[in-house]
Formats: sequence, C-alpha cells, structure tokens
Amino acid sequence: MKTIVIAMCLLAATAAAGQTASVLSNNPQMLYLTDHAQRATTHPMAQDDNLRGTSAYSIERGERPLWEFPSDKHETPLGDVAREYRKEHALDKKAVIVLEK
Repeated sequence: MKTIVIAMCLLAATAAAGQTASVLSNNPQMLYLTDHAQRATTHPMAQDDNLRGTSAYSIERGERPLWEFPSDKHETPLGDVAREYRKEHALDKKAVIVLEK
C-alpha cells in the first residue's frame, strides 16, 4: 500500500511540474554580464606580509613536497629488466621438433 501511495505522489508531482512549463515565454532575453573594469587595469601589488610575525621561532603545518624525502628504493630501469628477461629466455630449453611421416 505504501508503494502505491508513493508512486501516486511522484506521479502527481511530475504532473504538477509539467503544468508550469506553459507559463514560460518563448521570447529570448539578452544576458548582461556585470563589468569588472578594476580587475582589468594595472595597479600596484600589495605589501609583503611576514608569515612568521616578529618571532624567529616558527611552526609550520601542512604537506611537504615529496622531493624532500630521500628514498632508499632503487628501481631497475625497464631496459635492464628487458635484457635480463632476454638472457633468461635464451637459457631455457627449446622444444625438440619431431616430424613423423
């Protein structure tokens, strides 16, 4: 019973929203954007702000760039890996071809 009531409410809401479309006019209206002339002109830059204030002691929080953390991980170049695979493949036993007549 609840599903029928919910379905009827959705149907009624859809029908009510469809009826408002006839109120809209087909006359085009021009779009006027506000002009920000001050942003387009050149003006002097603001004064510098010292982030540390007057104290020589500072505490920073946030993310540090990855290049500041040295990595002990050594990655083998892809060309060296390919050469090693080719050497291992050359050492593998080849299939023996047997022809039967």
